[in-house]
Amino acid sequence: MLSEIRITGLGVIEDATLDLDPGFTAVTGETGAGKTMVVTGVSMLLGGRADSGLVRHGVRRARVEGRATSVPKSLAQQTEDRGGELEDGELLIARELSSEGRSRAFLGGASVPVSVLADVSGDLVAIHGQADQWRLLQPIRQRETLDTFAGKPVLEPLAEYTAAYRRHREVESELTELTTRQRDRLAEADLLRFGLEEIAKAEPLPGEDLELAAEEERLAYADGLRTAATTAAGALAAEDLDATRPNDVLGLLSLAKQALDGEREHDPTLAGLADRVAELSYLAADLSGELSSYASDIDTDPARLSVVSERRALLTSLARKYGDADGTIDEVLEWSKRSAARLAELDGSDERVELLMAEQADLQTRLTELGHVIATARRDAAERLGKSVTGELAGLAMPHAQLTVDVHDSTPGPFGADEVEFCFAANPGSPARPLQKAASGGELSRVMLALEVILSDTHPVPTLVFDEIDAGIGGRAAVEVGKRLAKLAEKTQVIVVTHLPQVAAFADRHAVVLKSDDGSVTTSGLVALDDDARLKELSRMMAGLENSDAAQAHAEELLALAAERHGKGGKKRTKKNL
Repeated sequence: MLSEIRITGLGVIEDATLDLDPGFTAVTGETGAGKTMVVTGVSMLLGGRADSGLVRHGVRRARVEGRATSVPKSLAQQTEDRGGELEDGELLIARELSSEGRSRAFLGGASVPVSVLADVSGDLVAIHGQADQWRLLQPIRQRETLDTFAGKPVLEPLAEYTAAYRRHREVESELTELTTRQRDRLAEADLLRFGLEEIAKAEPLPGEDLELAAEEERLAYADGLRTAATTAAGALAAEDLDATRPNDVLGLLSLAKQALDGEREHDPTLAGLADRVAELSYLAADLSGELSSYASDIDTDPARLSVVSERRALLTSLARKYGDADGTIDEVLEWSKRSAARLAELDGSDERVELLMAEQADLQTRLTELGHVIATARRDAAERLGKSVTGELAGLAMPHAQLTVDVHDSTPGPFGADEVEFCFAANPGSPARPLQKAASGGELSRVMLALEVILSDTHPVPTLVFDEIDAGIGGRAAVEVGKRLAKLAEKTQVIVVTHLPQVAAFADRHAVVLKSDDGSVTTSGLVALDDDARLKELSRMMAGLENSDAAQAHAEELLALAAERHGKGGKKRTKKNL
């Protein structure tokens, strides 16, 4: 539960702290004093949307802090997983909002995304305001309320139904795609098959186009290549050697070597030069031999040139069709690999259709079975919920009102094959009509409260915050609402922002939002009331005056009535817990 809420720089609240204990806490104050900012602050702690316009004028940021005690182990573990920690068993949750609109969230001292607060705080606190009452008029909310009340008999098969329904939609979508695009798939398969056959017929090899290009170049210039090699070989080593007047490289090197060898023994340097000349002779001889061999290998073969040119033309055509503009045969082979896989997929579509149709039939059978289970459990829960709410309404000064919950067949959807509708009749003999058409604002407030009291038995939330849920209520009905809130507070912590003294009188603690004005800036603060201050506040709420004798007498009667009720419940009201 929450043990403390501190708000700074939010709306008209400059700095206010609300200490909380188990039970029922009422928050009151004059119109415009900032009562709603308390609920807004709690909403921010729950990860709700926050507008920068809420930041108090003249300050850089607004901050809301909440301290929770008796933290569940699961929440403590989530906090540790996100880098936070508990301090003396308490969990600090905080939210900051800058005047520029930037928002930051903290969990156990660690900075976390704002969405994390919504994930973890929802298990601690639930807020109910007038907007929630109007949401109760929506069919979706009515179904969710009934399912929550029903519990496992509905929620467990519903989870399975929802997963099966989602898969059914996926299967249906894929089947539609496969069947409606059958003509396109056949055309695509024909194109792929033609291309694969054309490539397979050519039997290209990796890198073959590059090798053929080099071979075609040699064949096209065979005569010139042979002449160049032969001429070069002759320049290195002539066939008719003339030792006295050589005209080739090897002959000249031989003369140079003879001249140097004759004097090499007289100078080591000259001997080294002679060795280098000898080395050049060996290299020239080898090079001459290689050139001669190359020249003899050059083949002038017009027939082979024609074959190579034709093969190159075929491979170039394939590359242009199945590769890039300047593609290679390797790209063609890669296209062939991809296309073969795609063709196998297309050829297997008929088998895929058969499998999907079988799965679709199985899913449809399962959805029908689960839908029947859910509908049966909902109808059973609907009868019990209607009776329970009707009984609670009798205790809320609506003795003749009746709520019925109708469950009727509908088009199957993600949450079952039926619809849920809350119907209401305020008086005996009046036909039950849909809640949104039959209930006034005050009646709707009491229906909402009755549901909270009932749901608290099966799905308790540690802290419930009500923002003027008593709107449109007065007189005896307001007294009964106060009693029911007090009853609810026996099981969970209840915080109520109210304008009704009949409701506030039944609270275990009473805090007032006080408004001050220095002539230019309005500020508000939260003050816990003792017995005397509480009597004055209740008098003000009744008559608008703190010193009205009649209002004070009425306030005393209300407090006495509340104390009597608490006494019957074994909970004595004292000045300390006021």
